[in-house]
Amino acid sequence: MNAPGSTRSATPPEHVFDWLDDAAARRADAGLVRTLTSRPAESKRLDLAGNDYLGLARDKRVAGAAAAAALKWGAGATGSRLVTGSTEVHAELEYELARFCGAQAALVFSSGFAANLGAVTALTGKEAAIVTDSYIHASLVEGCRLSRADLAVVEHNNPGAVEHALATRRKQRALVVTDSVFSVDGDLAPLRELSAACRRHSAALLVDDAHGLGVLGDGGRGAVHAAGLAGEPDVVTTVTLSKSLGAQGGAVLGPRRVIKHLVNTARSFIFDTALAPASAAAALAALRVLRDEPELAERVRTRARELADRLTDAGFGVSAPEAAVVSVRAPSADEAAAWAARCAERGVDVGCFRPPSVPDGVARLRLTAKADLSEPELDRAVTVLTETAPPSARR
Repeated sequence: MNAPGSTRSATPPEHVFDWLDDAAARRADAGLVRTLTSRPAESKRLDLAGNDYLGLARDKRVAGAAAAAALKWGAGATGSRLVTGSTEVHAELEYELARFCGAQAALVFSSGFAANLGAVTALTGKEAAIVTDSYIHASLVEGCRLSRADLAVVEHNNPGAVEHALATRRKQRALVVTDSVFSVDGDLAPLRELSAACRRHSAALLVDDAHGLGVLGDGGRGAVHAAGLAGEPDVVTTVTLSKSLGAQGGAVLGPRRVIKHLVNTARSFIFDTALAPASAAAALAALRVLRDEPELAERVRTRARELADRLTDAGFGVSAPEAAVVSVRAPSADEAAAWAARCAERGVDVGCFRPPSVPDGVARLRLTAKADLSEPELDRAVTVLTETAPPSARR
């Protein structure tokens, strides 16, 4: 029965979700259908789609540490960090991660997404203003939406626009939010200029260094470290443990008082089951490999430049890689998907980024260079991409 005064007719239960069919049809018309496919444990395919930048996800030292921790601590963390979820593995990882990156302290979350949600919401609120780059990651976007703060989204990589937004804000507290390396084209944020603007206007800076850790900076210490901002009292860094460190999870690094505040206020930390000890142990082992083999960071940057140069020479529109991400423009969303599918048929997996995942509306193939990418594999990748490309993909 309808509520008093309502003119809506009753909808039969089997039709309540009919609107999903309309939404699916619109996605199909736009060439934006996403599907899940399972990969085998062992494969001869060349992976240029994943984010295992240093090739450590299957490293025996890393996988072995995960296996040993699972046998010791169990398959899961059993609870939130504030109940039963914290282990000595988490504490050791936080200590070594902060020390490696030059921060006072660190706090490990169950994912990089959760770390960004927790940091943005806990450091702002309705009494604060947020200024963000228009290309920030979806996890930061969601954090901003949940924060209840005044929000200004400014032109990509434009410190002047950031400064103007800070100067004209209505709230006393302010947080500038940016990626360090943007995940679509792999370009680098002007961190020093952003920090200077923050200081001129009494704002804090939060940098998502997911694609910088392990790739940029001295021995892979990240973009924030490379910019000379590590350990600064007004800078907070978020990272993921699932890219260069080949594991799972995320972390926030910054001043000790920031980390203590997050422990007490970050809802994605307080109310979430902790990162599994096996994943924490894997990330710790990978961090130690990176510390002992700093050449890995330079190797992945070299491979990214080589891949970009060769694809540029082949006539494609290619981003200039600042880190490990190489972006190749496609003529349309449909052609990008078809191009990626043809690459997969030839044994080369590449990422396919289409609207709305790309903020500028331009579809791309997204390639991720790896430190362990061999010369024959590089040759194979370039050959397959060139031979499967739609004619209109070349400039």
